[in-house]
Amino acid sequence: MIQIIFGKKGSGKTKRILDMANASIAEAKGNVLFVDDGRSYTLSLKPQVRFIDASEYGVKGKDSFYGFLAGILAGNYDISYLFIDGFLKLVATDEAGLNEFFVKLEKLAAGAGCTLVLSYSEDAANVPEHIRSFAI
Repeated sequence: MIQIIFGKKGSGKTKRILDMANASIAEAKGNVLFVDDGRSYTLSLKPQVRFIDASEYGVKGKDSFYGFLAGILAGNYDISYLFIDGFLKLVATDEAGLNEFFVKLEKLAAGAGCTLVLSYSEDAANVPEHIRSFAI
């Protein structure tokens, strides 16, 4: 399952995704992971949430990002939630390729039995319908 928090810069997406990650540990049957492109929010997460700084692994672009997520999920069969802040910065692509990319992400999440929660820096009204359908 994929869930997306939409909003422009400064709209509270990061605060919301951090709160969701912290709250999810109470109901998660497996591990909770949080991926960002820097370390600025590590102290905002409870110790039970595993933090991954994607910038340490050279993740930039949708193919690199997909491989990164697939590797995380392949190495950890018991991930319940995977929170990703700054999604558009990590995939570094235009909207044209995102519909196809989200189809791949849906299959990846379903196969792993986990929920992907993304923060997406754009107003939901400005993105394709298929992507907008994941809004929470």
